[in-house]
Amino acid sequence: MSDLQTTIDFDGNRTVGDRLSSIHTCDTHLPAGYKGFAGFHKYWGKKPIEAWQFLIEKLTAPNSIVLDPFLGSGLIAKECITRNRRFIGFDVNPISIELTKLYLQAPDYMDLRNAIYGVENRLKALINSMYLLSDGNHATHILWENDRITRVWTKQGRKRIELNLTRDEIERLQNVEMYEPRLLRELCLFDNSRINSQKTRGFIEIFTPRALRAIDLIKAEIEQYSGDLKRALHLILSASAGQMSKMVFAISKRNKTKNVKAKIDKQVDSLRDKGSIEVGSWAVGYWQPARHFEINAWNCYATKAQKLLKAVGEAGVTNPVVMSSSLSSFINGNQSACIQQGDSEVLLKNIPTGTIKVVLTDPPHGDRIPYLELSEMWNGIIGLESNYEDELVVSNAKERGKDILAYKKKLASIFHECSRVLEKNGVLAFMFNTRSTHYWDSLRELEATSDLVYLGCYPVVYSAGSILQDNRKGGLKTDFVLLYGKSMKKEDQVRIIDTFKFTNGWTTRHPKGIC
Repeated sequence: MSDLQTTIDFDGNRTVGDRLSSIHTCDTHLPAGYKGFAGFHKYWGKKPIEAWQFLIEKLTAPNSIVLDPFLGSGLIAKECITRNRRFIGFDVNPISIELTKLYLQAPDYMDLRNAIYGVENRLKALINSMYLLSDGNHATHILWENDRITRVWTKQGRKRIELNLTRDEIERLQNVEMYEPRLLRELCLFDNSRINSQKTRGFIEIFTPRALRAIDLIKAEIEQYSGDLKRALHLILSASAGQMSKMVFAISKRNKTKNVKAKIDKQVDSLRDKGSIEVGSWAVGYWQPARHFEINAWNCYATKAQKLLKAVGEAGVTNPVVMSSSLSSFINGNQSACIQQGDSEVLLKNIPTGTIKVVLTDPPHGDRIPYLELSEMWNGIIGLESNYEDELVVSNAKERGKDILAYKKKLASIFHECSRVLEKNGVLAFMFNTRSTHYWDSLRELEATSDLVYLGCYPVVYSAGSILQDNRKGGLKTDFVLLYGKSMKKEDQVRIIDTFKFTNGWTTRHPKGIC
């Protein structure tokens, strides 16, 4: 590619003019964060919406067909449909399919509101009774330390108030009879130290009896609904489950700065917040810290319900998305979207050669995120079945046999199919990053054995911090957007590169050489 770099006169050094121009193209360093639908569900590995919006607008025109063989959170699908692009999406993860369909076919606002308040009227008092204290308060936050309750809080408005309970009251909260869930399918986990999971772990190890009974009660209520409403209520339950679990860590407030002003602030804080503890979140796989919070399960569900209701309200009335269940009818018709669950390596073979304008995706980055294993709690709660065999991933669960060689072979097969279905001069754009040369080498092999020509890349900063990434030694802070062209002549390559050359951090060098 060195001759092409000379053609566009780019040597990797940014000028003042470049930086000013990038403000008007794609400010990849300032993602706004996740709001609305994008902030509703935790789904692992979400990437900045602004980056997808930019790519859709620069690479496609209205009514172009965009393909994403790794749907993930479903946000690319939503952004494509919002911009009047037609969309095909695949994913092996069933909750990914459900989230995507929710974003494309959200229920009517008033129908959702009535359903949410219907569930509340029937269950709020019953679930809260499990947290009822002798003084009439309901426990909203219970601190467990080494399997013993040490502190309890209730809430007045937005303020958390610690309660001075008797030993008998604490014992009553602590010694709750074991509850075996009736409506949840059995979990299928693996021994995987990377995400703190064990094959023998089930729902009764992850949740308290109170939380499990609440989940069963809510799920039973959801069964009376159908269609888009049932999907939405199920996803509210799955989205709230993490904060209902034993995996919510506790954070002690600390100020360790030597600054004079900070010392004064610390003294004020010590008077105001003596002994205060902040509520963390479900963050690191299936890790259950010895010191963790149990949060009132109804409050967890209600918070997520209001978040989704707000997102649906903010979206307003939109034109219904016409979905197709068949790839052939979609390609030959005028439907807006075709969403299918399954192995991309197989499903791609059903798309005719040369029919896709752009492939836009975020594939699993080797062993960085074992999506299906981390999603198992959600899938188990909703009752969705996971096909682990077909997942593209490198897993630390050795019994799965998902090693680097298997990953490279499958990724190469999927990207070759992506190359086949692209139109001539079509573009494959995907996010990727890894510190392992093995994975970068697999992309080099792709360039050598397909019709895809590497055009360049630029970095994308994450929208939200990650406890796992930020604190892990060598943790990556960005991904790269990599661009490949299908059977492109030199002048067409220059045209694409000219579109992106003012983007922050753009280079025609390969990421392997700049990581």
